Amino acid sequence: MRTANHTHPDAPRSRYYSTAELAAAAGVTPRTVRFYEARGLLNPDRAGNVRVFTYADRARLLLILRGKRLGFSLDEIGKYLELYGADSEHIEQLNHVVNKSRERIAELEGKLQDLQVTIKELRQIEHEAIARLKVKRGRNSAPARRFTTVSGETHQGRPKS
Repeated sequence: MRTANHTHPDAPRSRYYSTAELAAAAGVTPRTVRFYEARGLLNPDRAGNVRVFTYADRARLLLILRGKRLGFSLDEIGKYLELYGADSEHIEQLNHVVNKSRERIAELEGKLQDLQVTIKELRQIEHEAIARLKVKRGRNSAPARRFTTVSGETHQGRPKS
């Protein structure tokens, strides 16, 4: 079993982390670290009752966080991490990364297309509303003022009465 040591700051790979230190190094809460440990994604050593994390554990946590940020499930991330130690050439792991990346890209491209359709529809609704406002302004003599939409277009509007 490894025991905690305090090394020179120039040797970060040999450094050990407490739960709080690992959390701070990764920009998460200690509760997050404990959650990933409970899910079996992190397996710290123990020094008595204290969890002791290594530089490798820190790297694993960063991979977990990256996977989550990219939208992968914890099971998918776990499979990836599992493959890392199983194949010294990392061929199976790389194939897994290629396949999961392609799946995620296809999923995100589908969402992007959906978002583009929604944005186009909202712009159409906006333009129709602006046209109706122009018609209604013809009945009102109050001066219009200019405003800019999120898309950067400038339109005329009436001050609130």
